Amino acid sequence: MLDLVTTGLATYRLSRLVVEDEIFEPVRSKVWSKYPPESSKIGYLFTCYWCTSIYAASALQLSRMIAPKTTRVVETALAASAIAGIIAAQVD
Repeated sequence: MLDLVTTGLATYRLSRLVVEDEIFEPVRSKVWSKYPPESSKIGYLFTCYWCTSIYAASALQLSRMIAPKTTRVVETALAASAIAGIIAAQVD
């Protein structure tokens, strides 16, 4: 059960990173310049949490199969970041 919660939170955080966080803006801009979200499924992928989450979860699961110890460290960091963000949003 703990793995599911950790992976869920890590997926949420990774999806948010891709869709909304400023640090990923240059990548989104490049994608959107070639594939505008209003006319391309690839561009749209970078606007939709729901769409991005399936790829984020799949990447985490594939990574877990290839390098389980490293993936656990990355998932734990992403999950902790997600929890911190959720708490910060409630405090604000």
